Amino acid sequence: MPALNADPKFELRTRAYVARLLYDKAAKKVQGVVYVDMRSGEEYEQPAGIVALCGYVFSNTQFMLMAGIGEPYDPATGKGAVGRNYCYQTQAGVDAFFEEKFFNPFMQAGGSHTGIDDFNGDNFDHAGLGFLGGGYISCTTNGARPIGARILPRGTPAWGADWKRNFAKWYGRSVRFNTQGCGYASRANFLDLDPTYKDVIGRPLIRMTYNDPDDAQKMSEYLVAKCRQIAEAMGPTSIAVRQRPKLFHTVPGQSTHNTGGTIMGTDAKTTAVNKYLQAWEAHNLFVMGASVFPQNGGYNPTGTVGALAYWAAEAIKTQYLKSPGPLVAS
Repeated sequence: MPALNADPKFELRTRAYVARLLYDKAAKKVQGVVYVDMRSGEEYEQPAGIVALCGYVFSNTQFMLMAGIGEPYDPATGKGAVGRNYCYQTQAGVDAFFEEKFFNPFMQAGGSHTGIDDFNGDNFDHAGLGFLGGGYISCTTNGARPIGARILPRGTPAWGADWKRNFAKWYGRSVRFNTQGCGYASRANFLDLDPTYKDVIGRPLIRMTYNDPDDAQKMSEYLVAKCRQIAEAMGPTSIAVRQRPKLFHTVPGQSTHNTGGTIMGTDAKTTAVNKYLQAWEAHNLFVMGASVFPQNGGYNPTGTVGALAYWAAEAIKTQYLKSPGPLVAS
């Protein structure tokens, strides 16, 4: 923001909610956006030479589907580009409890981890395992946050005096091992526009159709078994295993690492953007974020999202501005 504010051409409009893209299909261009001033409810049209979608996975996909940019994915036929390859990351793990050890959880930062990468990606032999990919194992603390650090043995009451006593007892005597594994695309997992439900400004909500593929379940169980071996070797009083649910649900939330929906690739029939994150069907629309990932890796997506943003920005600066048009032939 400080760098942008120094540019006289930059203007920040707060409490503005983009409602839709203005798409000219014949010209294969986005002419601008319509946004709503949430204070007054008034709509404004903002023309634009270049539009960058920099929202989250769901909003990027929602905008393209609403505008009709690219063919919506159809799971029945496997055809279409927008909404396909929605992926999630698999998380599970083991909690270990120690009567005689205290771990000083308040001495660390909120994101402190010790990681084991031996079982991520292709770092290990998959022969006979029945799955592809992998993930990392981390031993982590949450900086002793009063809610986020609440790790309790199985059977602890959910509330009341016994809950308080257990929380006080195990507060500094617990260690959490977590696994975060890759999520590969499945034909049955996708995003589309909800036919019934709308948001506060009348737009159809994005709808997620998802369940973990068998591959992800097997991979997660393998990683959790490795966690358990490590935890048991430490000699805990007890352990609690947190397996991946067989039927996916969002409560409690396991991860914010959603990917896909506007994926990048070389085939305009099955992907939404090219390698420069430029929409195949609108050459002045660039899509940033993990929505362009064709698959979901075993690592956090943040670093790759940043790298792709720099990559696309460089292409816009050095190629597109000099000669606006498709940067890759479809």
